Amino acid sequence: MGDRKAFFYGTLMSPKVLFRVCFNDQNADKNPLHQFRISLLNIQPAILHEYSRRRVKGCPYPGIVGQKGHTVRGTYVTGLTDGDVGRLDQFEGEGYLYRREKVQVELLVAGRAKKEDEEVMIADCETYIWMQGLDRLEEQEWDFEDFRKKNLNTFLGDSSEWDDLDDPEPTSANNGTNGNAAVEANDSTIPKQAEEALLKSAV
Repeated sequence: MGDRKAFFYGTLMSPKVLFRVCFNDQNADKNPLHQFRISLLNIQPAILHEYSRRRVKGCPYPGIVGQKGHTVRGTYVTGLTDGDVGRLDQFEGEGYLYRREKVQVELLVAGRAKKEDEEVMIADCETYIWMQGLDRLEEQEWDFEDFRKKNLNTFLGDSSEWDDLDDPEPTSANNGTNGNAAVEANDSTIPKQAEEALLKSAV
């Protein structure tokens, strides 16, 4: 059983995207080969305080940045393995688009509001913080339901954007980023050298 824990606030709130990244199968919950591993995952709603979530300009996914008085609602996932986190790092473009950091989140009870006298439950985990600057983010809040209706299919199926993520041993020509990073490669504001590296990882 994996002991890694993470907070997801964007595309990975969709179980299908999470399964596609970690298990190379968006329908892993229906695949007997993966059902045991999935049974070890626990997913519950959570809130990250003192951060705001904004849409990345020209892209269908968000970034979060520190901002006092703001909160971000997402999912707290336990039972992840080191291998899962490695694939998540690739998907997120860790070290280029995002940096993985330790944070604390407030756990919520699914399906109901917290009672006034109920103890607040705090959990340690990791999440991906946007590192490309505020000028690359829109002012408006990123909306998960809008993403689910308009852009979810971009992150599923057999798109070539997944090629490097499906390769467990990236070559030296591959910078190890994919998923969000592959979508980001279509943004003309990326420096030319970085764009070329990202495009190599998406074919």
